[in-house]
Amino acid sequence: MKRPALLIALIALIGLLAGCGSRTAAPDYTYTSVPFTDARFTDGFWAPRIETVSERTIPFAFRKCEETGRIANFAVAAGLADGDFQGLQFNDSDLFKIMEGASYRLAVSYDEPLDRYLDSLIRLVTLAQEPDGYLYTPRTIGRTMPRDAGAERWSNIRYSHELYNVGHLYEAAVAHYYATGKRTLLDVAVKNADLLYATFYEPDRKIVPGHEEIELALVKLYRATHDPRYLDLARFFLDARGSDGEQGSYSQDHLPVTEQREAVGHAVRGLYLYMGMADVAALEQDAAYIAAIDSLWNNIVSRKLYITGGVGGQIDGEAFGDNYYLPNDKAYCETCAAIANCMWNQRMFQLHGDAKYIDVLERSLYNNVLSGLSLNGMEFFYPNVLEVREEMFGEWCARRSPWFDCSCCPSNLSRFIPSLSGYIYATGNNRVYVNLFGSSEATLSLGQDRRVAISQRSDYPWSGEVEITVDGNGAGRFDLLIRIPGWTQERPVASDLYRYVSSEAGRTVIRINGEEVDYRKEKGYAVLSRTWKAGDHVSVSFPMEVRKVKVNERVTFDRGKFAVERGPIVYCAEGVDHPGRSVVEMEASTGDEFRAGRSELFDRPVILRNEERGITLIPYYARAHRGLSEMSVFLREE
Repeated sequence: MKRPALLIALIALIGLLAGCGSRTAAPDYTYTSVPFTDARFTDGFWAPRIETVSERTIPFAFRKCEETGRIANFAVAAGLADGDFQGLQFNDSDLFKIMEGASYRLAVSYDEPLDRYLDSLIRLVTLAQEPDGYLYTPRTIGRTMPRDAGAERWSNIRYSHELYNVGHLYEAAVAHYYATGKRTLLDVAVKNADLLYATFYEPDRKIVPGHEEIELALVKLYRATHDPRYLDLARFFLDARGSDGEQGSYSQDHLPVTEQREAVGHAVRGLYLYMGMADVAALEQDAAYIAAIDSLWNNIVSRKLYITGGVGGQIDGEAFGDNYYLPNDKAYCETCAAIANCMWNQRMFQLHGDAKYIDVLERSLYNNVLSGLSLNGMEFFYPNVLEVREEMFGEWCARRSPWFDCSCCPSNLSRFIPSLSGYIYATGNNRVYVNLFGSSEATLSLGQDRRVAISQRSDYPWSGEVEITVDGNGAGRFDLLIRIPGWTQERPVASDLYRYVSSEAGRTVIRINGEEVDYRKEKGYAVLSRTWKAGDHVSVSFPMEVRKVKVNERVTFDRGKFAVERGPIVYCAEGVDHPGRSVVEMEASTGDEFRAGRSELFDRPVILRNEERGITLIPYYARAHRGLSEMSVFLREE
């Protein structure tokens, strides 16, 4: 079915849906990600996964919301049904996130039944909203209130999630508005945001929401409505942190945001905070904010990032641990935190135009994020450990689950994966950035009615061969910047936290129209400057050697061990491939050769084998699909 005409007219505005902003005000982010509606994966890796999430995960998640009372809560709050509140105080947010993902699905491919279903949910949400704009189903229902909801409105803002929930409402509302042109859900969000502004905004007050989210969501609502009060309120909530430190480091309330230099506390909360800071910093060109998030980024990448791109090494509090605290079997590495890590690094790239942020994004995406989602799209990991021993088989980290009491991760996947093509390309300053690889197509705007069509053909991440075709008709001269991934060079990420055993890597070769070219490097990109003609062809050959990775000695958990990766994929050993052996205790040498070969398992990944030692390694994301089994990312060095 064709898209409605109104949708076509609106699509040009959807840059904000993938975490980037439409040009509603100046200044803003220097670099703008190409909206996911203007780009799409056509490959055999991401395209099927996006389809799986759109066609299976989202309907499955809606069904689970029906089964667990998440939708019924809105019906009861609306007075359309009788009953008690069901679930946890943040359950409203799960439905909003899934509605956001469903809106992305509509924006890409119109689906009339889905459109009608969303309309029915929006009617429930609208009727559940109280006359002054307040929306929080536990309190409106008023019976069997969750423990942390608080006695009155806003009375336990640290744990009630009243503001967290409506933050996800705002994101869903903006997504739905741009996908359909309907203001139904946007009007609910605006009415609520007006209430928040009237309730909280006084420049001399200090109000600190518990779980960050409202800050970045207010910025997104500001971009959609151009109402400066929402940007002011976002900054108001950000600047309140650290005023009295009452909530402590768990909620990043230990210091003013401009003074924070170490990532501490609940990992998802922290990353949502840093996203909000980046958005405000871009719009207001705030140097103090930028200095703070730059330091926080360096702290994470230098001391608190797992080889899989995961963050949050401490189970207690789902938190960032101390510097270099990166246990394997006790890793938390929440799927939500990995998604947030991708979203934040996208914003950091948009501020600075540096490939090092996309390197972290890619590592987190291909490993930690994908680990959280089963191949069938209907089972999920909440934590993503790097080691599973037999005595852990009864724990939730050993097998994926179809749902959770706290189902933030399935609902987050429902909205993140459908918008993933918005991370492939970016533009800015008469430049086109190729950030992610894989067969794809996009139409890019270089301003002043200059449009460029670009496509990729590649079997990435299994192959390092990437073919890029540029249609430069009418575009004239611009720079094409191709990311040279960190894994092709001396360090997996831009710090000394990880290093390759061998610093010798193959050379990245670039050809234009069949002729090899010399290229200059700038911030991790190969810069190709020319006047592009229709049909110009760029071929890129990345070296895809198997690399052995050692961890900084200050990470005591990994001394005497090494990990194995190829391209952006981190590998692990599973017990099912090594009967009678403990993969957690398995030894190998950094000099061992691992041969890459395509497997018929799962989605036909490339697996690695060492025949002499009888070791088989599979992609970390593909673990736990063959029953309970020991698993280890790290091998003990012989």
